[in-house]
Amino acid sequence: MSLIAARMGRIKPSPSSMASRRARELKAAGRDIIALTAGEPDFETPDHIKQAVVEAMARGETRYTAVDGTAELKQAIAAKFKRDNGLDYAPDQIIAGNGGKQIIFNALLATIDPGDEVIIPAPFWVSYPDMTLLAEGVPVLLPCPADQDFKLTPAQLEAAITERTKWLILNSPCNPSGATYSAAELKDLSDVLERHPQVHVLTDDIYEHILYDGATFATPAQVTPSLYERTLTMNGVSKAYAMTGWRIGYAGGPTELIRNMATLQSQSTSGPSSISQAAAVAALNGPQEIVAERTAAFKERRDVVAEMLNDAAGLTSHKPEGAFYMYPDCSGLIGRRTPNGKVIESDQDVVLYLLDSVGVAAVQGEAYGLSPFFRLSFAASMDELTEACKRIQSATQALG
Repeated sequence: MSLIAARMGRIKPSPSSMASRRARELKAAGRDIIALTAGEPDFETPDHIKQAVVEAMARGETRYTAVDGTAELKQAIAAKFKRDNGLDYAPDQIIAGNGGKQIIFNALLATIDPGDEVIIPAPFWVSYPDMTLLAEGVPVLLPCPADQDFKLTPAQLEAAITERTKWLILNSPCNPSGATYSAAELKDLSDVLERHPQVHVLTDDIYEHILYDGATFATPAQVTPSLYERTLTMNGVSKAYAMTGWRIGYAGGPTELIRNMATLQSQSTSGPSSISQAAAVAALNGPQEIVAERTAAFKERRDVVAEMLNDAAGLTSHKPEGAFYMYPDCSGLIGRRTPNGKVIESDQDVVLYLLDSVGVAAVQGEAYGLSPFFRLSFAASMDELTEACKRIQSATQALG
């Protein structure tokens, strides 16, 4: 009898995490590596948030908290939802967890029965399908190519819904494509969902504040109030406030769902770190100007990286509307030969070639459900980004 449960055969390690780990290993071995794999801002957590943690520790806030979050954090989350999204959530409709990933995992595990279907537009964040599989659900992956601006269409959604469909997961702005749904586009999708009352919406809004070129943010429960009781609106402090290591995600949703997510959390991790919750309160209630300042810096990087990647032979790169990733099309490299004679057959071959030949670490598009592309994070210094792009230009030029 095997020690390892059969469910572990359904999933694989996170490809983005594995790519980041490989880059760290090569750096430790002395290789000159520019790692553009991690989905985290390169900025520091703002000082007023750090100071709030010092003050919380001085007050003795170092003990267990309520499983679903402190009253202070829930108040801050409710105020954020009202201020930014026009959504009203009572304390029993809000949960805080150990990162946005736990929130999504808890929601799926608390609701999916074997065989239930989860619609996931591709490209997608790498964890959605595996979380679904762990919950014994069926991921229904819908390719959304570049000529659709990487967005799900109402016709695709309508055709995919069955009597077993339980969730639609929407991530806007999207990791990895940066695609951002407008309020009108969400309304068109909502019109489909209103005809199928068994389908719930899990909206991953973690990149809400990282938008470019005048794009405005909208979320499904805000756009279509009739979906309010069928929507879990998930967010967190990691991206907007450079707080990835603090591990705080949160969500607002139907009371019954939130209660069951809290029950599940009570038997896994219990509540999030007390001092991380204090930090999140300071982030959500404090000055917001720094978010816009840092987004402006991301935009400057985006523009430079997009131009340089488009100057690389065989690559085509759009400008994302949000988040901090480029998702260049590398179909122009497929079939070409590396200097040592290997034929490039996939986007995985492309990222391995870039890593081996010029020391630039990226993640293959296959991991995100749409090939042939690869993902680069531009949450790095301008010097690192321009050097990485020069190396990529050199590597693509060297292909036969």
